[in-house]
Amino acid sequence: YTVIDEPKKGIFGIGAQPARISAKAIYKGEIFALNFINQLVKDMGLDVTVEMKEVDGSDKDCKLIEISGEGAGVLIGHHGDTLDALQYLLNLAANRREEGEKREYLKVTLDIEGYRAKREETLRALARKQADKVLKYKRSVMLEPMNPYERRIIHSEVQTIKGVSTNSIGSENNRKIVIYLDN
Repeated sequence: YTVIDEPKKGIFGIGAQPARISAKAIYKGEIFALNFINQLVKDMGLDVTVEMKEVDGSDKDCKLIEISGEGAGVLIGHHGDTLDALQYLLNLAANRREEGEKREYLKVTLDIEGYRAKREETLRALARKQADKVLKYKRSVMLEPMNPYERRIIHSEVQTIKGVSTNSIGSENNRKIVIYLDN
């Protein structure tokens, strides 16, 4: 908290004013998540900066943890596999409850060096390129297996292109997207 105005006593209670403060609540889950990721990067010997931010346009139960600094790229992995695994562990740490404790679910998104935005743009470009290929050669195209977040990006991008549609096939971690002609 930050004190904006100190309290004033006044004379015999006349003119008294309470203190004004600005306070920000830190929830238990946020502390667990931040401690978890700070300890992880410390144990790995990485010299990075870890910041927790509010996610734009969301409620208090959604946080973004950004990691930046030299050597942070090692935490991304191949196509973000390590990043996704760390985010999963981070959410487990943030939502760990003591016996009998009740609190809201906290969704934590982890981003390293702006990787998520770069990956989204790469996936959108891939979707446009493959959709053009389907329209040109009149043959369906199957993409590599992707996680649900990445598949959602592909589906939404292809929806904006006339003449092609998408469908996911496969099971669990092996789901692939097929881009095909509408007719």
